Parts: sequence; C-alpha cells; structure tokens
Amino acid sequence: MKNRFDLIIFDWDGTLIDSIDWIARCLQNAANDTHHAIPNYQASKEVIGLSIERAIETLYPEATFDEVIVLVNHYETAYFSKKISRTDLFSGVIEMLEALNKKGFKLAIATGKTREGLDEALNATNTTDLFCITRCADETESKPHPLMLEEIMAHTKVLPERTLMVGDSTHDLQMALNAGIASIGVSSGAHDSEQLKNYQPLHCFFQPTELLQHLL
Repeated sequence: MKNRFDLIIFDWDGTLIDSIDWIARCLQNAANDTHHAIPNYQASKEVIGLSIERAIETLYPEATFDEVIVLVNHYETAYFSKKISRTDLFSGVIEMLEALNKKGFKLAIATGKTREGLDEALNATNTTDLFCITRCADETESKPHPLMLEEIMAHTKVLPERTLMVGDSTHDLQMALNAGIASIGVSSGAHDSEQLKNYQPLHCFFQPTELLQHLL
C-alpha cells in the first residue's frame, strides 16, 4: 500500500478510541430510562457508527418521532456524563497519527458522532490539529451514505483512488464502497473481522496502529 494513498479518513469510535462498550451501555441505559425494551449488547454494538437518530430508529423501527427524540436525549445525557482523555485512545494511536502527518498524509475523520460530541472528544484528547477536516453525521448524511467522504475528498482535493477509509464497522466499509474508495477494517470496535471482510477491505487489522507498517 506504500505510495498508493494521499488521504486517510478515519472513523472515530472503535477505530481510534476505545469507546464501543461505553456507547453500547449508554444506548441500553437510554432504553431503560425511557421504559423501552433494552437491546442486548450485540444489537447495541451493531448500530454504532450510524448517526444516533438512525441508530435509535434501527433499534426501534416502530418508534414515533417524539419517542426517538426522547431516546436520543437520554442517550446523550448518559454519554456526556463521562469525561474522556488521551488515555481512552487505543495504544499507539497518537504516535501513528503524528507519524502519518510527518510523512505528508492528509488525515481526516468521518464519524457518526454529532459535531458537539466529536469536538468535545478532539479537545479532550488534544488531537484537533492532527486532522485537516472532520465530518459528522449531524452536518451531512449518516453512514453508509457516501456524502461525508465525498465532502472530505472535495475539501482536500484528493481523488477517490488516492483515498483510504479506516473503520471498525460494516457501516464504515459500506460507506467506502458507496464512495468508490479503498478501505481497511479494524476489529477493535463494533464488528469482527469476519463481518468486515464481507465489505472488501484491503486488509483487516486487530488494532488501527497496524496500519502504520503498511503505509510507511
């Protein structure tokens, strides 16, 4: 893969930061607090990567608009009750991002998080300056729609064939397919390698930092 890519787009939760368990528990807590059926752990993991509204709608397809809003509000209250720091990032992620920046790669984030949620996470981990652009589900289309990838490529002026998506969920890899770009799966988050391999990634890694030796 050396010399093949100029732009690397990362998912955030489960790809760069160890947050899947927390998000799944917050989804379950929101259901409990609002007297909805509590999704099991695997079902909660399956929707991570989608926008929070799309995730709730997937878990509760018969929910009304008002019920979705209430569930989203309870989820966000639970989620923001935890303060994160750099120690929540997977081991070696900072060093990997800094090394990629030093070698001239353009780095970006495409996430199902809200802008508020991502900005808080970037500030808490002091990683804002490592990325040239970030896109969130509440300011564009939710994954797996390719719009956020298309917007990132347009901003950076990098062609699809020079762009790589790195993500931990099938939603990430389906989005990459929809955008016509290559992808790498990491099994550190929402979905395991067998699930990810169904979406034609170049590789599936256990940890995101394995990417470094394949690019440098």
